[in-house]
Amino acid sequence: MKTLGRHLIAEFYKCNADTLNDRELIEKLMSQAAVEMGATIVGVTFHHFSPQGVSGSVVIAESHLSIHTWPESGYVAVDIFTCGGLNPRHGFQLLGAGLEAQSARFQEIVRGLPEDTANLSELHPLMPSDIDIITKEAEEIPLTPPSVA
Repeated sequence: MKTLGRHLIAEFYKCNADTLNDRELIEKLMSQAAVEMGATIVGVTFHHFSPQGVSGSVVIAESHLSIHTWPESGYVAVDIFTCGGLNPRHGFQLLGAGLEAQSARFQEIVRGLPEDTANLSELHPLMPSDIDIITKEAEEIPLTPPSVA
């Protein structure tokens, strides 16, 4: 069984502060992004913090989308993890437009077993964007047990 997935870790900057503090609007933007990517929504939960900020998740049959907003800084952190043929970069672009982001960046991680993910990046070329995107490849860092002193 193949275990392929794409995990986009995104940051949006200089976003509309009123949007970032509106729980209902953030939920709508995230749900729309999921649907427009072709995902099947199976659950949604969002929370407004006092005095400001929203966090939430959209659970999809193909994995999840999550968001955390900081209206006071115009900053948003988003994860979009998809399995199958869904393209998380489409969701990234939709969210950037909805959040009125002045700039954004993301890192995409190919998830799954090494034999299943070896050629995945070749299957999904970069998409053009109207958003200033900075991309960088995830570094593979070997895990070593901590030294015992």
